[in-house]
Amino acid sequence: MADLLATLYPWTKSLHIMSVIAWMAGLFYLPRLFVHHVEQAETEKMAETFAMMERKLLKVIMNPAAISTWLFGLLLVLTPGIVDWSMVWPWTKGAAVLAMTWFHMWLALRRKDLAAGTNRVSGRQYRMMNELPTLLMVVIVLSVVVKF
Repeated sequence: MADLLATLYPWTKSLHIMSVIAWMAGLFYLPRLFVHHVEQAETEKMAETFAMMERKLLKVIMNPAAISTWLFGLLLVLTPGIVDWSMVWPWTKGAAVLAMTWFHMWLALRRKDLAAGTNRVSGRQYRMMNELPTLLMVVIVLSVVVKF
């Protein structure tokens, strides 16, 4: 198995990066949709349109991208010689990925609230939360590239 993972490493890494890009795009965009939904959905038709866009973004793009990010990331972790667990970087990256996953799940819950008409989060709060994936991305990229 280790030989197969080593042979597939360039493919696994490529698929992981593509998955991360798709996931991050959704994590950046969904909170912005929530801001507009909260602040500009003046009619039932507009609210339904935002709800449909949010649902499709989450179900069609973000969920598959998150799953494939985790799948290919775990395969990279299992590839011999890729991760040195005695260093700090895999732990900081792992913590940031767990936080990113929590944020994804938080967004999924907020989408359900918006669809049900029970949202309690303001546009300003969604704007502030929209900064979280950027901060986590910085930690992840610096962890992997600089390997501090």
